[in-house]
Amino acid sequence: MLGGGGKWGAVQVGMLAALVDAGRVPDLVVGCSIGAINGALFAQEPTADGVAALRQLWVGGHAQAALERPATQWLRDVARFGPAIHHHDGLRRLLEQHLRAEAIEDLACPFACVAASIERADARWFDRGPLVPALLASSAIPGLLPPVEIDGEHFMDGGLVDSIPLGRAIAAGAPEVFVLQVGRIEQPLRPPRRLHDAAIVAFEIARRHRFQETMAQAPDSVRVHVLPSGHTLAPDDPRQLRWRDAGDAPDLIDGARRATAEYLEAIDR
Repeated sequence: MLGGGGKWGAVQVGMLAALVDAGRVPDLVVGCSIGAINGALFAQEPTADGVAALRQLWVGGHAQAALERPATQWLRDVARFGPAIHHHDGLRRLLEQHLRAEAIEDLACPFACVAASIERADARWFDRGPLVPALLASSAIPGLLPPVEIDGEHFMDGGLVDSIPLGRAIAAGAPEVFVLQVGRIEQPLRPPRRLHDAAIVAFEIARRHRFQETMAQAPDSVRVHVLPSGHTLAPDDPRQLRWRDAGDAPDLIDGARRATAEYLEAIDR
């Protein structure tokens, strides 16, 4: 399963590469937010070639292009006090260009992603139906991207309700789960020092609390592997706010691949 985490989602590409190198083929892919996007792209071709294509998306400037908008449009929307500073148009085009499947059930590997329902204030899991709208809903980061309407219901980023959706994988009956988190839970939290830190720390508390509870309640029959990210970036690292800057993606991918390969070698001894 692949958790949320914005631009730090690059590490999941390295983790997937190490898993494929080790011959670990998934029976189910579960994702949230950027983990839903990475997961769906991998689920359509869960092979070394699929990972290579995913890496190219991260290092080839496609992520930046997906959020590019003319300055006049951006200023006009800000002046109107809209719900977000970007639109989904660029991301939608990117997904439609690189995803061959139109429906979730058409992916090569079973897949599910989570979004947060505004009207029900609850999690909504998408495991069937149109793929791109589900991914847009799962990754609709509040303030950055507007809510997504599906069948009259409005959705925001799945990280609001289940950022590291281990429980979904366990409920599906998986005997072994590989958790592709983005590295933030590996670092200790500290009190906020600046205004924007407060929101980041608050969100980290919520995401970690749910994940820790799920880990504690996991049945003994389920082997859970929390894969290492290979980096030491703090949750309040200011680079997190530069969501369009993927210049460090190659280093994040390669570091996670090395760290995960070492972890997999250790558990196979």
